[in-house]
Amino acid sequence: MPFLATTVSSGVLVLVGAVFLASAVEMVEALTIVVAVGHTRGWRSALQGVGVALVALAALVAAFGPALVHVPLSALRLIVGGVLLIFGMQWLRKAVLRSAGLKAKHDEDEIYRETVAELEAAGTTPARDRIAFVMAFKGVFLEGLEVVITVLTLGTSAHRLGLATVVAAVAVVLVGGVGIAVSRQLSAVPENAMKMTVGILLVSYGTFWTGEGLSVKWPGNDTFLVACVAIYAVVTWALVVLVKPKARPSVEVAA
Repeated sequence: MPFLATTVSSGVLVLVGAVFLASAVEMVEALTIVVAVGHTRGWRSALQGVGVALVALAALVAAFGPALVHVPLSALRLIVGGVLLIFGMQWLRKAVLRSAGLKAKHDEDEIYRETVAELEAAGTTPARDRIAFVMAFKGVFLEGLEVVITVLTLGTSAHRLGLATVVAAVAVVLVGGVGIAVSRQLSAVPENAMKMTVGILLVSYGTFWTGEGLSVKWPGNDTFLVACVAIYAVVTWALVVLVKPKARPSVEVAA
């Protein structure tokens, strides 16, 4: 029984970490847009857009979550594993390039300034601002859609959709509260490090579930997830070191 408890807790730990960090990262990006809209065009229409987006996302979870339960487990894990590998590789590629200095880091301050400039160029702000509503809705819905995909894929494949949903909700509430408190100072969040961690967790889960769908017997069962995380973390670190441009030594020219 102690072994069973260990394997269950290992799987749950990776699940909670992946869902929480992915949700937190997407919430930071959505919150940047919402704060810019609220400060520039007024909070009423912005919050209305946020509310409608959250209702739409909740409807997606309610509609597609139960349906996935009826998919054969092996097929579900194979599909979910493939989706997570694709998402994880995309997150990791960008995070590695940013860490290596080959791609500009995600700048929330710059996004904020660009959003404000776009909103100010739109002109006056009526009582019911359609532009503010649409931009807030789009920002929350598109970023939230990635959270929904993460929750549905990880939650259903692990038969813990309820847990994944609660963890995502907690992440959204926490980041939302902190974001409201610090308002425009969202650039202080170490987003690239969070994205790299999420990428490692998603690729690890994707590898594990793809193997499960193909009837691979992992050593240690669910505890192998921890080994996957460690392996991908080392590989990611090695990739950052490998692709990072080497500083050229300065050459002194004789007088």
